[in-house]
Amino acid sequence: MDDLKQDISRKQYVEQHLTTRLIGKPLYYYESVSSTMDVARQLVRDGVPEGTVVVTSEQKAGRGRLRRTWISPPGVVAMSVILRPTLSILPQLIMIASLAVVGAIKENLRLNTRVKWPNDVLINGKKVCGILIESEVKGSMVNFSSIGIGINVDFDPSKYPDIMQAATSLSHECGHDLNKDDVVCAVLQKFDELYLRVTSGGSVYEDWRDAMGVVGQWIRVKAGEAVIEGSVEAVTEGGNLILRRADGSSYEVVVGDVTVLKT
Repeated sequence: MDDLKQDISRKQYVEQHLTTRLIGKPLYYYESVSSTMDVARQLVRDGVPEGTVVVTSEQKAGRGRLRRTWISPPGVVAMSVILRPTLSILPQLIMIASLAVVGAIKENLRLNTRVKWPNDVLINGKKVCGILIESEVKGSMVNFSSIGIGINVDFDPSKYPDIMQAATSLSHECGHDLNKDDVVCAVLQKFDELYLRVTSGGSVYEDWRDAMGVVGQWIRVKAGEAVIEGSVEAVTEGGNLILRRADGSSYEVVVGDVTVLKT
């Protein structure tokens, strides 16, 4: 941690524009890190409070779900939010994070955005954000949860052939450059609002389900070596998908990669 250099000017900009009650207090804004999730884990060991946020515009070893590498070209903003939720709130963390991104984009950029189960945000069918959650749970106690959010803010997808068919960026979709730190502020504001709603006894489940619009779609799910197809009958409050397969049997999807085949 000692060799990491904070970007003081960008840190101050975000702090001056945030009006959150919990999220982003304190804020660490680094010029470059291996992964914001790695930094967050070390900060947890150091005893930082709930709501601490780590931000960077350069990740050298970012990671996504299922131990995949998260490609971070210039123009990507990565952040990790450190929380200490109760066990009952854990299933809603992915909902809060994805809705924070969707809400920030819709309200500030007016772009048509939706959630792709379980952890991506799409614009016009292409990925603009990925989310990763790592939690440490012992018995009925959650020691901490770290919510990693990577947003493609400002780059031209055509310059990256490996991802251009599947990914996009906010600037590409709205047709002009964006201030990355304004995006950070907007997402953290929405995150704060939604997390405090849940910790006060509310729920974001219905908003998340509606933001996916997946009910009624015929999908293919790949989970390890298994491939399952079916129509989505429901989304559970725990975040799982209930499928009705062609033979009439029901199947609950807990983890996997989803491809929509037809609506």
